Amino acid sequence: MKPFPLPKQKNLRADCAWVIYQILEQGKSSRECLERVQRRHNIRDNAWLQEMSLGVMRQLPVLQHWLRTLLDRPLKGNKKIIEHLILLGLYQLNFTRVSQHAAVGETVAAASYLGGAGLKGLVNAVLRNFEREKLASKPIENPIIESGLPKWLYKAIDSAYGADADAVRMATNAMAPIWLRVNRQQTSLSDFRAALDNAEVKYTLSDHHPDALILTKREDITALPGFDKGHFAVQDGAAQLAAHYLQAQPHERILDCCAAPGGKTGHIAELTPDVGYLLALDADGDRLKRVEENMTRLKHSVDIKQGDAAQPSQWWDGQLFDRILLDAPCSATGVIRRHPDIRWLRMSTDIANLAQLQRKILDALWGLLKPGGTLLYATCSILPQENKLQIQQFLKDTSDATLAPLLKTETPENPGRQILPGEQQMDGFYYARLVKSKA
Repeated sequence: MKPFPLPKQKNLRADCAWVIYQILEQGKSSRECLERVQRRHNIRDNAWLQEMSLGVMRQLPVLQHWLRTLLDRPLKGNKKIIEHLILLGLYQLNFTRVSQHAAVGETVAAASYLGGAGLKGLVNAVLRNFEREKLASKPIENPIIESGLPKWLYKAIDSAYGADADAVRMATNAMAPIWLRVNRQQTSLSDFRAALDNAEVKYTLSDHHPDALILTKREDITALPGFDKGHFAVQDGAAQLAAHYLQAQPHERILDCCAAPGGKTGHIAELTPDVGYLLALDADGDRLKRVEENMTRLKHSVDIKQGDAAQPSQWWDGQLFDRILLDAPCSATGVIRRHPDIRWLRMSTDIANLAQLQRKILDALWGLLKPGGTLLYATCSILPQENKLQIQQFLKDTSDATLAPLLKTETPENPGRQILPGEQQMDGFYYARLVKSKA
């Protein structure tokens, strides 16, 4: 699909339609598109832009079903973006508390900002007909459409989870809470709680995460007490387990591989402040800037390098590591509830390619680990090919690798801990801990 430029004049709904177009037609991530658009708007409108655009991603199959029912023929060329504007209008009418008048009137007006002044009548007619025909109340009777997921992922979850598949899909499509991790090198949990209480910020605690708080509603993170002082970081509960499972010890050499944006790196530094050497490695230079910013704000001193994890000769200094955290490139199917655009940016063919890359990195990093050293393998995926099956095969092929169970139920045939979306309010994640033989 031909690129469509960002409208010259800002308009809330036109800009939101542009974000939706960029994701679905250009394959751009929501983060990339939203950052560009949100520079034009205030904090309140930015929150609306995020809520609406990501809401459309969650309900896309249903919205598209309604659109196909209401449109005589698809729009093409430069008019295609008007379809995305209509999707936004349909989402507002059925899934939000936006008034009908605003959902229709403001959406129609936004067409002019997208070069569709001549299509305002069409937009108005489609939205009015949606209400008149009461389409939202008519059953769709297609479980894949109702799930809000692409067909390939719907079936992949069916294959992996059987009788539990519906529950996994429902959790995958839910809203994710915001977790905070207290930086114990700069403050204490009790002091941070007191600061939040004083600011009347509501939260809950987790029985399984000693450094965590879970916000009960959306907040401007940068406005929370202690942000500028590095008192906390935003990190989901599942990701917070990585540093605990790695069990870094004083004076050890630690590699955090595929480290951006640095959440796990920071947590390792907080749990083991007297670590000997901590290297945060990532192939993406732009994302490494986020690591640098986060380490500066949290006041951690770590080594940061750009490099391909599968090509250690390009960046490794030749000294073996005591522990390696490999947060492997993956499908990110475990964090779809947090990043709903992922479901439309991934394809079924990506999974086999990602599994091959994961194995290549595993093999490369295993040679950098000391005898007796520990490698913690992690993904934010819920698909067995990237997780249990990956580690199962690695153990079979690697004679000096043994499983160090995180759960009592683990075996080499059933390795690792698979966390599903919504479990203890966490994202979907997988961990497996491996130890290299000394002899």
